[in-house]
Amino acid sequence: MAERDVSDDEEMTISSDLVVTKYKTAAEIANNTMATLIKECVVGASVRTLCQRGNTLIEADTGKVFKKDKDLRKGISFPTCVSVNQCICCFSPLPSDADVLLADGDIVKIELGTHIDGYIVQIAHTLVVGASAENKVTGRKADAIMACHLAAEAAHRLIKPGSSDEAVAATVQKIAEAFSCKPIEGTQSFQMGRNEICGEKSIVLNRGEAAAARRATDKCEFAMNEVYSVDIAVSTGDGKTRATDTRTTVHRRTDDTYSLKMKASRAFFSEVEKKFGAMPFSLSSMEDERKARMGVVECVKHGLLEPYHVLYDKENEFCAHFRFTMLLTSHGVDRITKNYLELDTVQSEGKIEDVEINALLATSTSVKSQKKKKKKAVAEATASQ
Repeated sequence: MAERDVSDDEEMTISSDLVVTKYKTAAEIANNTMATLIKECVVGASVRTLCQRGNTLIEADTGKVFKKDKDLRKGISFPTCVSVNQCICCFSPLPSDADVLLADGDIVKIELGTHIDGYIVQIAHTLVVGASAENKVTGRKADAIMACHLAAEAAHRLIKPGSSDEAVAATVQKIAEAFSCKPIEGTQSFQMGRNEICGEKSIVLNRGEAAAARRATDKCEFAMNEVYSVDIAVSTGDGKTRATDTRTTVHRRTDDTYSLKMKASRAFFSEVEKKFGAMPFSLSSMEDERKARMGVVECVKHGLLEPYHVLYDKENEFCAHFRFTMLLTSHGVDRITKNYLELDTVQSEGKIEDVEINALLATSTSVKSQKKKKKKAVAEATASQ
């Protein structure tokens, strides 16, 4: 049977098996890329090389799937970023920028994204260089990682049709406090659509000034057939982000329009539209770095591109970052990106005392388990009639 063509402008949801297949294909590529990068985060590894490696793997692997449809776009939905220690996110250095070499004990945050036909998958993971079951992560690094991990696990269980973002934010806050940590200010989880990173609905974990300035969000209720990129970031400090003079290299096209004046800017923006469309990209992926650095200035100044600034935590504090993609299907909530944290490598002194949260974390997230629970509920309701 021929596959139905969904590569035009039709907005399809995960009620379509083909759309789910595209999401899961993109997720498999994202998972495999993340697994490779985790293995390569060793003492002496170059952050620039790791970022290039991730992007190269994504481009190569997405090029191998859905090859019959020549017009179907696929590739990177978020460029590989590797942020070390106090650096929270979005660090993807250019060839002309100073490199960072990983050292033993560094806390490393990796983030990346893929897409097939505009159906977006994102993932982020935190690790400590040199950590193992015999050489466990301890102290405040362990507190940040465990707080972030358990907050992500709680969010996985709370985001489901009929629930709202308020319960997610409140639970994440309680978990962070149990480890004497705070959610990073301005961190948002977004509903995603086809070719849409930041959809109509979002979850704000820490409504600081950064979140308020970026987007005013009302209470949102989750619904069937929605897709979410769930972003959890936790700090041992005050949760406030800080900008430095580190070059911003990751950007995303907006819906704004402007007639660019400079020839270099027009050529740069044309390349962005052709290669990346609405997806975030790194300047390192442009044909000519020097021309890209010139052209991006006017595009950002006039709102054609949204910058993803490199953000930092307070000195001597530690932060952790996990992100996953989930589908709210009729069969249950399906987390399609993997959790790569090895719990036997982390030993925190923090502990969750809240009975309700511990009960929540003890519940199964298996789609099969959700199906059985749903069937049982239907059977009981029918029997009582």
